[in-house]
Amino acid sequence: MRHVYLMPGMAASSLIFENIQLPENEFTLHYLEWMIPEKKESLTSYVRRLLTLVTHENPVLIGVSFGGIIVQEMAKQITVDKLILISTVKSNKEFPRRMRFSRRLGLHKIFPTRLVESFDVLSSYSFGIASKKIEMYKKYLSVNSSIYLDWALDTIINWDQEESLPGVIHIHGDADPVFPIKYINDCIVIPKGTHVMIVNRYRWFNEHLPALILS
Repeated sequence: MRHVYLMPGMAASSLIFENIQLPENEFTLHYLEWMIPEKKESLTSYVRRLLTLVTHENPVLIGVSFGGIIVQEMAKQITVDKLILISTVKSNKEFPRRMRFSRRLGLHKIFPTRLVESFDVLSSYSFGIASKKIEMYKKYLSVNSSIYLDWALDTIINWDQEESLPGVIHIHGDADPVFPIKYINDCIVIPKGTHVMIVNRYRWFNEHLPALILS
């Protein structure tokens, strides 16, 4: 039996995995949720707290978007069977130009996280989705704390990983507006896959994830 832990994207709940189904005789799915960070908490410390919820040895870790960064940091602290990344980056070298620019100038620090009550702003930033589709994705966002969002944005922008971890499986859509494919290397490309393809292309994942995990 393979124990598979799934980490959602920034501010999202594990509901983004609601349609992911793997053969129950081979895989057990475990859903991780975001915690509110402690004041000035480091990424290493935050991940250490999350790891208290990972109770099996040599787990399979799957992370989406910011969750992909989180599971990579987990894999630095524990031994994992497989590390699968979806709609994310393997190092800060894969950040789009606007994120690297923001890092240099600190522009992310003026993002209006105290206005997170405006779902349009949060969903556009988290999912990279057009306003006409926002209503569809409202149920997937569960964290509206400005403390969390300030920490998450700063943590992503200042992520210091410069080289990919060995053995990573990276799945990425060629229509991802948050992390454009032109900056991404060594990945399985999903044609017309967007940043939310874990939600709207779940059939692809249900078909291919078992073989990728067992490979």
